[in-house]
Amino acid sequence: MSGSAARATMTIGEVLGLLSAEFPDITVSKIRFLESEGLIEPERSPSGYRKFAPADVERLRFILAAQRDHYLPLRVIKEHLDAVDRGQNPPPLGERRRAPRGLVATDSVHEDTGDVRLTRRQLLDAAGVDPEVLGELEEFGLVSRVSGQYDGDALTVARAAAALRSFGFEPRHLRAVKAAADREVGLIEAAVAPTLRQRSPGAHARAAETAKEIASLSLKLHAALVSTGLRATLEP
Repeated sequence: MSGSAARATMTIGEVLGLLSAEFPDITVSKIRFLESEGLIEPERSPSGYRKFAPADVERLRFILAAQRDHYLPLRVIKEHLDAVDRGQNPPPLGERRRAPRGLVATDSVHEDTGDVRLTRRQLLDAAGVDPEVLGELEEFGLVSRVSGQYDGDALTVARAAAALRSFGFEPRHLRAVKAAADREVGLIEAAVAPTLRQRSPGAHARAAETAKEIASLSLKLHAALVSTGLRATLEP
């Protein structure tokens, strides 16, 4: 390789420094993960170091922007890039897709509207996950069917799981989150149990309202604790 060609390539650390201002969440691990998923293919030096050409950096920038701006799973982004590599003209990533019945299509994601009921195929399409991933989510108790169909919560979980996969999280890694949620449910159930035992009219409605309020406060507490823990870990 000529000297000018060598200077045109960058190390993974240099790529990280170039993109970190635009994508603060990018890490070396994430770049390596995207490579392992086949979305980027930087060259390797004889000693095994990655060498990123300007085209590799632009491809990486496109992937990160597609995730950030359109909330698309890697599978969809990879299909788009594969089509481009074949010389085809795929539709814009921001183009609206047809939503399953009960959902409203937006520029990026489908928003839940009321009592959502989805078939397996509809859930796969709306969440952008593979059947294998959905199977694992069901196996680990993160997603379940009600009367043979999936509800809005199942869709939310599937979407979040699809997005987390881009950071290297597989469904098995989310079991700890499920366990923590189950413990919170137990605490809330214990808190509203006295109201549920009342025989007065509207007792169940009051219990449901109280449970929602406690759940909302619990989520705020959880977010604050996670933020505090990360700050203690990441700040110099």
